[in-house]
Amino acid sequence: MSAAEQVQLSNFSNIFSLDGKVAVVTGGSRGLGLHAASGLLQAGCSKVYITSRKKDACDEAVAALNALPSKRPGAQAISVPADSSRMEDLDRLVAEIGKTTDHVDILFANAGATWGEKFDTHPEKMFSKVMDLNVKSIFYTIQKLAPLLEAKATLEDPSRVIVTASVAGIGIGTVGENATPSYSASKAAAIHLAKNLAVELGPRHILTNAIAPGFFPSKMASGLIELKGGLKQLQEYSPNGRLGKPEDIAGLVVFLSSRASSHLNGAVIATDGGAVLKGRL
Repeated sequence: MSAAEQVQLSNFSNIFSLDGKVAVVTGGSRGLGLHAASGLLQAGCSKVYITSRKKDACDEAVAALNALPSKRPGAQAISVPADSSRMEDLDRLVAEIGKTTDHVDILFANAGATWGEKFDTHPEKMFSKVMDLNVKSIFYTIQKLAPLLEAKATLEDPSRVIVTASVAGIGIGTVGENATPSYSASKAAAIHLAKNLAVELGPRHILTNAIAPGFFPSKMASGLIELKGGLKQLQEYSPNGRLGKPEDIAGLVVFLSSRASSHLNGAVIATDGGAVLKGRL
Protein backbone atom coordinates (compact mmCIF):
# COMPACT_ATOMS: atom_id res chain seq x y z
CA MET A 1 0.00 0.00 0.00
CA SER A 2 1.34 3.41 -0.95
CA ALA A 3 1.85 6.26 1.54
CA ALA A 4 -0.92 8.24 -0.17
CA GLU A 5 -3.37 5.36 0.28
CA GLN A 6 -2.43 5.03 3.95
CA VAL A 7 -3.09 8.73 4.55
CA GLN A 8 -6.47 8.47 2.81
CA LEU A 9 -7.48 5.43 4.84
CA SER A 10 -6.44 7.00 8.13
CA ASN A 11 -8.84 9.89 7.52
CA PHE A 12 -11.91 7.63 7.53
CA SER A 13 -12.14 7.76 11.32
CA ASN A 14 -14.24 10.95 11.29
CA ILE A 15 -16.27 10.16 8.19
CA PHE A 16 -19.61 10.46 10.05
CA SER A 17 -18.59 13.34 12.31
CA LEU A 18 -20.56 16.59 12.28
CA ASP A 19 -18.14 18.32 14.62
CA GLY A 20 -18.93 22.04 14.84
CA LYS A 21 -21.65 22.00 12.16
CA VAL A 22 -24.71 24.26 12.34
CA ALA A 23 -28.11 22.73 11.53
CA VAL A 24 -31.70 23.90 11.13
CA VAL A 25 -34.56 21.42 11.61
CA THR A 26 -38.06 22.46 10.55
CA GLY A 27 -40.89 20.52 12.15
CA GLY A 28 -38.30 19.76 14.79
CA SER A 29 -40.39 19.82 17.95
CA ARG A 30 -41.62 16.21 17.71
CA GLY A 31 -41.57 13.01 15.70
CA LEU A 32 -39.02 12.53 12.94
CA GLY A 33 -37.70 16.08 13.27
CA LEU A 34 -36.96 15.69 16.97
CA HIS A 35 -35.27 12.30 16.41
CA ALA A 36 -33.13 13.83 13.66
CA ALA A 37 -32.20 16.82 15.81
CA SER A 38 -31.12 14.47 18.58
CA GLY A 39 -28.89 12.60 16.15
CA LEU A 40 -27.37 15.81 14.76
CA LEU A 41 -26.47 17.07 18.23
CA GLN A 42 -24.99 13.75 19.30
CA ALA A 43 -22.96 13.53 16.06
CA GLY A 44 -21.20 16.78 16.95
CA CYS A 45 -23.25 19.76 15.74
CA SER A 46 -22.51 22.90 17.73
CA LYS A 47 -25.90 24.51 17.08
CA VAL A 48 -29.22 22.95 16.07
CA TYR A 49 -32.07 25.40 15.50
CA ILE A 50 -35.48 23.87 16.16
CA THR A 51 -38.49 25.43 14.51
CA SER A 52 -42.17 24.55 14.34
CA ARG A 53 -45.42 26.44 14.58
CA LYS A 54 -45.95 26.17 18.37
CA LYS A 55 -43.58 28.01 20.70
CA ASP A 56 -44.24 25.78 23.70
CA ALA A 57 -43.50 22.66 21.68
CA CYS A 58 -40.22 24.15 20.41
CA ASP A 59 -39.18 25.18 23.90
CA GLU A 60 -39.94 21.72 25.33
CA ALA A 61 -38.00 20.02 22.55
CA VAL A 62 -35.00 22.30 23.04
CA ALA A 63 -34.99 21.67 26.79
CA ALA A 64 -34.92 17.90 26.19
CA LEU A 65 -32.20 18.19 23.55
CA ASN A 66 -30.01 20.39 25.72
CA ALA A 67 -30.25 17.82 28.51
CA LEU A 68 -28.70 15.10 26.33
CA PRO A 69 -25.57 13.87 28.13
CA SER A 70 -23.85 12.74 24.92
CA LYS A 71 -23.77 16.05 23.04
CA ARG A 72 -20.45 17.84 22.70
CA PRO A 73 -19.52 20.44 25.38
CA GLY A 74 -20.99 23.82 24.53
CA ALA A 75 -23.35 22.45 21.89
CA GLN A 76 -26.87 23.79 22.07
CA ALA A 77 -30.33 23.45 20.61
CA ILE A 78 -32.03 26.79 20.00
CA SER A 79 -35.78 27.40 19.75
CA VAL A 80 -37.02 29.60 16.89
CA PRO A 81 -40.80 29.12 16.53
CA ALA A 82 -42.19 29.84 13.05
CA ASP A 83 -45.03 28.76 10.79
CA SER A 84 -43.30 27.45 7.67
CA SER A 85 -46.41 28.03 5.56
CA ARG A 86 -46.23 31.80 6.08
CA MET A 87 -43.64 33.76 4.12
CA GLU A 88 -43.35 36.44 6.79
CA ASP A 89 -42.58 33.76 9.38
CA LEU A 90 -39.89 32.28 7.14
CA ASP A 91 -38.30 35.72 6.78
CA ARG A 92 -38.36 36.13 10.56
CA LEU A 93 -36.92 32.63 11.02
CA VAL A 94 -33.94 33.42 8.79
CA ALA A 95 -33.41 36.76 10.51
CA GLU A 96 -33.46 35.16 13.98
CA ILE A 97 -31.04 32.44 12.94
CA GLY A 98 -28.75 35.08 11.44
CA LYS A 99 -28.43 36.78 14.83
CA THR A 100 -26.42 33.90 16.29
CA THR A 101 -24.65 32.35 13.28
CA ASP A 102 -23.14 33.56 10.02
CA HIS A 103 -23.79 30.29 8.20
CA VAL A 104 -25.81 27.08 8.16
CA ASP A 105 -24.32 23.72 7.17
CA ILE A 106 -27.39 21.48 7.30
CA LEU A 107 -31.09 22.09 6.65
CA PHE A 108 -33.50 19.27 7.45
CA ALA A 109 -36.71 20.43 5.73
CA ASN A 110 -39.16 18.28 7.59
CA ALA A 111 -42.31 20.31 8.32
CA GLY A 112 -45.41 18.62 6.95
CA ALA A 113 -49.09 17.78 7.30
CA THR A 114 -51.61 15.23 6.07
CA TRP A 115 -55.35 14.83 5.65
CA GLY A 116 -57.43 11.71 5.18
CA GLU A 117 -60.91 11.67 3.69
CA LYS A 118 -62.72 9.79 0.93
CA PHE A 119 -62.42 10.99 -2.67
CA ASP A 120 -66.02 12.23 -3.01
CA THR A 121 -65.87 14.69 -0.11
CA HIS A 122 -62.16 15.53 0.04
CA PRO A 123 -62.14 19.29 0.82
CA GLU A 124 -60.30 21.77 -1.39
CA LYS A 125 -59.18 23.77 1.63
CA MET A 126 -57.32 20.82 3.15
CA PHE A 127 -55.87 19.71 -0.18
CA SER A 128 -54.39 23.19 -0.59
CA LYS A 129 -53.11 23.28 3.00
CA VAL A 130 -51.25 19.98 2.60
CA MET A 131 -49.73 20.96 -0.75
CA ASP A 132 -48.71 24.38 0.56
CA LEU A 133 -46.95 23.04 3.65
CA ASN A 134 -45.44 19.90 2.13
CA VAL A 135 -44.20 21.43 -1.13
CA LYS A 136 -44.33 25.23 -1.37
CA SER A 137 -43.05 25.88 2.14
CA ILE A 138 -40.14 23.47 1.59
CA PHE A 139 -39.11 25.35 -1.53
CA TYR A 140 -39.26 28.76 0.14
CA THR A 141 -37.56 27.57 3.33
CA ILE A 142 -34.64 26.40 1.19
CA GLN A 143 -34.70 29.55 -0.95
CA LYS A 144 -34.63 31.88 2.03
CA LEU A 145 -31.92 29.92 3.86
CA ALA A 146 -29.78 29.51 0.73
CA PRO A 147 -27.50 32.52 1.49
CA LEU A 148 -26.62 31.05 4.90
CA LEU A 149 -26.20 27.57 3.41
CA GLU A 150 -23.88 28.97 0.74
CA ALA A 151 -21.88 31.21 3.09
CA LYS A 152 -19.18 28.68 4.04
CA ALA A 153 -19.92 25.84 1.63
CA THR A 154 -17.04 24.58 -0.52
CA LEU A 155 -16.43 21.89 -3.11
CA GLU A 156 -14.73 19.71 -0.49
CA ASP A 157 -17.19 20.53 2.31
CA PRO A 158 -20.62 21.22 0.81
CA SER A 159 -23.70 22.22 2.77
CA ARG A 160 -26.63 19.81 2.90
CA VAL A 161 -30.37 20.05 2.37
CA ILE A 162 -32.42 17.00 3.35
CA VAL A 163 -36.09 16.96 2.35
CA THR A 164 -38.57 14.72 4.15
CA ALA A 165 -40.75 13.00 1.58
CA SER A 166 -42.50 9.65 2.14
CA VAL A 167 -42.90 6.20 0.63
CA ALA A 168 -46.41 7.49 -0.16
CA GLY A 169 -44.70 9.61 -2.81
CA ILE A 170 -43.12 6.49 -4.33
CA GLY A 171 -45.90 3.91 -4.13
CA ILE A 172 -49.65 4.29 -3.77
CA GLY A 173 -50.79 5.82 -0.52
CA THR A 174 -54.02 5.35 1.37
CA VAL A 175 -57.24 5.11 -0.65
CA GLY A 176 -60.88 4.58 0.30
CA GLU A 177 -62.58 6.13 3.31
CA ASN A 178 -59.38 7.78 4.59
CA ALA A 179 -57.72 8.53 1.27
CA THR A 180 -54.65 10.78 1.30
CA PRO A 181 -54.37 12.04 -2.29
CA SER A 182 -52.97 15.44 -1.33
CA TYR A 183 -50.35 13.88 0.96
CA SER A 184 -49.22 11.35 -1.63
CA ALA A 185 -49.12 13.94 -4.39
CA SER A 186 -47.26 16.40 -2.18
CA LYS A 187 -44.61 13.85 -1.24
CA ALA A 188 -44.09 12.86 -4.88
CA ALA A 189 -43.70 16.56 -5.61
CA ALA A 190 -41.23 16.93 -2.73
CA ILE A 191 -39.10 14.14 -4.20
CA HIS A 192 -39.04 15.79 -7.61
CA LEU A 193 -38.37 19.17 -6.03
CA ALA A 194 -35.33 17.72 -4.26
CA LYS A 195 -34.03 16.40 -7.60
CA ASN A 196 -34.50 19.79 -9.25
CA LEU A 197 -32.76 21.58 -6.39
CA ALA A 198 -29.88 19.10 -6.51
CA VAL A 199 -29.11 20.34 -10.02
CA GLU A 200 -29.86 23.99 -9.21
CA LEU A 201 -27.87 24.22 -5.98
CA GLY A 202 -25.12 21.69 -6.59
CA PRO A 203 -22.90 24.25 -8.36
CA ARG A 204 -23.28 26.44 -5.25
CA HIS A 205 -21.85 23.58 -3.16
CA ILE A 206 -25.22 22.71 -1.61
CA LEU A 207 -26.23 19.05 -1.92
CA THR A 208 -29.94 18.21 -1.84
CA ASN A 209 -31.31 14.75 -1.09
CA ALA A 210 -34.68 13.34 -0.04
CA ILE A 211 -35.64 10.68 2.45
CA ALA A 212 -38.84 8.65 2.12
CA PRO A 213 -39.87 7.23 5.50
CA GLY A 214 -42.43 4.51 5.89
CA PHE A 215 -44.41 4.12 9.09
CA PHE A 216 -42.72 5.47 12.19
CA PRO A 217 -44.94 5.48 15.29
CA SER A 218 -45.69 9.16 15.93
CA LYS A 219 -48.55 11.51 16.73
CA MET A 220 -49.18 12.24 13.03
CA ALA A 221 -49.02 8.57 12.00
CA SER A 222 -50.88 6.99 14.91
CA GLY A 223 -54.37 7.37 13.44
CA LEU A 224 -53.40 5.91 10.09
CA ILE A 225 -51.52 3.06 11.73
CA GLU A 226 -54.71 2.07 13.56
CA LEU A 227 -56.78 2.34 10.38
CA LYS A 228 -54.37 -0.03 8.67
CA GLY A 229 -54.75 -2.70 11.31
CA GLY A 230 -52.44 -1.52 14.07
CA LEU A 231 -48.77 -1.88 14.84
CA LYS A 232 -48.66 -5.68 14.82
CA GLN A 233 -50.21 -6.03 11.37
CA LEU A 234 -47.95 -3.39 9.85
CA GLN A 235 -44.89 -4.96 11.46
CA GLU A 236 -45.79 -8.33 9.99
CA TYR A 237 -46.31 -6.77 6.56
CA SER A 238 -42.84 -5.21 6.49
CA PRO A 239 -40.12 -7.50 5.06
CA ASN A 240 -37.84 -6.75 8.02
CA GLY A 241 -40.60 -7.39 10.55
CA ARG A 242 -40.82 -4.00 12.25
CA LEU A 243 -41.63 -0.32 11.88
CA GLY A 244 -39.21 2.58 12.06
CA LYS A 245 -37.34 3.47 15.25
CA PRO A 246 -35.89 6.86 16.28
CA GLU A 247 -32.32 5.75 15.52
CA ASP A 248 -33.34 4.78 11.98
CA ILE A 249 -34.25 8.34 11.06
CA ALA A 250 -31.46 9.91 13.15
CA GLY A 251 -28.81 7.69 11.58
CA LEU A 252 -29.98 8.39 8.04
CA VAL A 253 -30.04 12.16 8.58
CA VAL A 254 -26.57 12.09 10.19
CA PHE A 255 -25.25 10.06 7.25
CA LEU A 256 -26.71 12.48 4.68
CA SER A 257 -25.22 15.39 6.63
CA SER A 258 -21.75 13.89 6.92
CA ARG A 259 -18.67 13.52 4.75
CA ALA A 260 -19.72 9.92 4.11
CA SER A 261 -22.46 11.12 1.73
CA SER A 262 -20.57 13.91 -0.02
CA HIS A 263 -21.08 12.36 -3.46
CA LEU A 264 -24.85 11.90 -3.05
CA ASN A 265 -26.93 14.60 -4.71
CA GLY A 266 -30.53 14.21 -5.85
CA ALA A 267 -30.85 10.80 -4.19
CA VAL A 268 -34.07 9.46 -2.68
CA ILE A 269 -33.61 6.97 0.15
CA ALA A 270 -36.59 4.98 1.40
CA THR A 271 -36.42 4.00 5.06
CA ASP A 272 -39.33 1.60 5.46
CA GLY A 273 -37.83 -1.86 5.87
CA GLY A 274 -38.72 -2.64 2.26
CA ALA A 275 -42.50 -2.42 2.71
CA VAL A 276 -43.02 -0.22 -0.36
CA LEU A 277 -41.58 -3.00 -2.53
CA LYS A 278 -44.56 -5.20 -1.69
CA GLY A 279 -46.91 -3.02 -3.70
CA ARG A 280 -49.07 -1.23 -1.13
CA LEU A 281 -48.42 1.01 1.87
